[in-house]
Amino acid sequence: MITSKTISNGILRALATILIIGIVLYFLYEIQTVIVYLCVSLLLCLIANPLVQFLRQKLKFGNSLAATMTIILFVLLLTGFIFLFVPLIISQANNLALLDTNQLQTQFMETEQSIEAYFNIQHVDLNKVLRDSKITSMLDFTYFTGFINSILNFLADMGMGLVSVFFITFFFIKDQDDFKNTARKILPDSNEDKILNSITKINHFLTRYFIGLLLQLTVVFILYLIVLLIFGNKNAFVIAFLCAILNIIPYLGPIIGTVLAALLTMISLIGQDFQSEILPTTIYVVIGFLLVQVIDNNISQPIISSKSVNSHPLEIFLITLISGITFGIVGMIIAIPLFTMIKVILKEFFPDNKVISILTERI
Repeated sequence: MITSKTISNGILRALATILIIGIVLYFLYEIQTVIVYLCVSLLLCLIANPLVQFLRQKLKFGNSLAATMTIILFVLLLTGFIFLFVPLIISQANNLALLDTNQLQTQFMETEQSIEAYFNIQHVDLNKVLRDSKITSMLDFTYFTGFINSILNFLADMGMGLVSVFFITFFFIKDQDDFKNTARKILPDSNEDKILNSITKINHFLTRYFIGLLLQLTVVFILYLIVLLIFGNKNAFVIAFLCAILNIIPYLGPIIGTVLAALLTMISLIGQDFQSEILPTTIYVVIGFLLVQVIDNNISQPIISSKSVNSHPLEIFLITLISGITFGIVGMIIAIPLFTMIKVILKEFFPDNKVISILTERI
């Protein structure tokens, strides 16, 4: 028999549940930075697994020494990555310093007059427009001070984040066997095997995926480098490397990389004739990058991604597209790893479901 006391108790339990969920969500929101550090550290741990296994099994390193060597390698790679861009920044700054501003202004005025004559547009005096609009009086020059402060804060946060990520990654690598043993004690006995099997398979597939991704980026980097060297770009190695890294973002990254390569190519050629040197070379570089993207999108990317996670190329494309539409760039980057994790878990816990068995038949 349902009484008022039963109803009131049910309402109180529901409110308490909602309150607890709200508190948990708020707590997770407040520590979102820590969660990001943990996710990045876990990702680095997955990438480092093949190296760690090699150090342990082939070279007989202990857990602490293997973890230390891996972190040192990550730090060296990051340092090398940063110093790669120093020559690029210096050379582009020198190119801009050599820029003949009077010649550039003359070329701009001639181009403006040609456009006005072609479209029969009345001449617009931009200087007069700016004076009449009094736009300079509305500028807040304290913005520049705030901008510099924001850069300094960003660098401080970045440094703190890197230290935190490397510290967490060290213990993830060093004590991963202890974490597995602790998980066995905590997990319920009924689902222990399923959960541990899921973790093992996820670890295996994601390690293969990230190795495949590194292989794909290497292929793209070599092709970009060949294109830039053919057309005599002075910073071919750095530009190719940067554009290859942008390929981590599916579909959108290559477009950003092509635009960036075009801009850096134009800046590197400043001082030469625009029509006979700068424009043709930039067009050739863009065409070369587009050909590399055709090769990558139709050959290397579908094959490497699908083979590494045992998924059909069309499946990879649709999941990436849906994630990009729903969650933007971040969704596109994490789409394949997350989808692989979900497939592994579903197959482990619901192997008899017909739909799931079809979706996961390659796993």
